[in-house]
Amino acid sequence: MPDGFDWPKYRKKVSPEVQLLIEAELRKRYDNGATIRGLMEESGKSYGFVHRRLVATGVTFRPRGGNMRPSPRSADSGPQAPR
Repeated sequence: MPDGFDWPKYRKKVSPEVQLLIEAELRKRYDNGATIRGLMEESGKSYGFVHRRLVATGVTFRPRGGNMRPSPRSADSGPQAPR
C-alpha cells in the first residue's frame, strides 16, 4: 500500500475495532475517488465485502460508469456543440 494501511489477510476474522478501521479506510478511499473494484483489488477482499462495508458507513454511492450517452436534445436546451 502506498500509504501503509495494513489490510488483514483474506478470510481472517477481525475484531470490531479493526472492522471500524477497515470501514473508515474504505470510506476515505471511496470518497477520494477509488472504485469499489479498485478497493477490492487493493484490499484483497471480495466485491461484496467492500460493498457491505461501504453500506455500513452510510456512503452515498456514485452512479455506475460505462457508456454515458447524453440525454436527447430538447428544443429549450440552447445551442449544442458539434459532434
